[in-house]
Amino acid sequence: MTVLSIFLVGCGGAIGAVLRYYFSKKWNDEMFPSGTLTVNLAGSFLLGVLIGAATPEPWLLFAGTGMMGALTTFSTYQVESLNLLRGKERKTYLLYQGITYAGGLGLSFVGILLGRFLR
Repeated sequence: MTVLSIFLVGCGGAIGAVLRYYFSKKWNDEMFPSGTLTVNLAGSFLLGVLIGAATPEPWLLFAGTGMMGALTTFSTYQVESLNLLRGKERKTYLLYQGITYAGGLGLSFVGILLGRFLR
């Protein structure tokens, strides 16, 4: 770990965190956390593209670890899931779980394939 790697992760993380905040505030509502779902799925896809494209380490630190790490959010996803359960929104909870997990895995796979194609 070097000062440059910490700097790259920090800069990417700052951008990813601001984007996550923006989309969560813009698209989340009381019925369904669309903003969080969107950033988590987009982050899964984009990280797949970066990995599949064999992105050089400095760019992977900035965009992958930093930006996608801060853009996607497991903790917010868990809190929103629990809130859906507490609010007796079981169908919405199951839909959110299914789309997040299946969609995240599927989009990661598609991103890896696209990244390999772009090499």
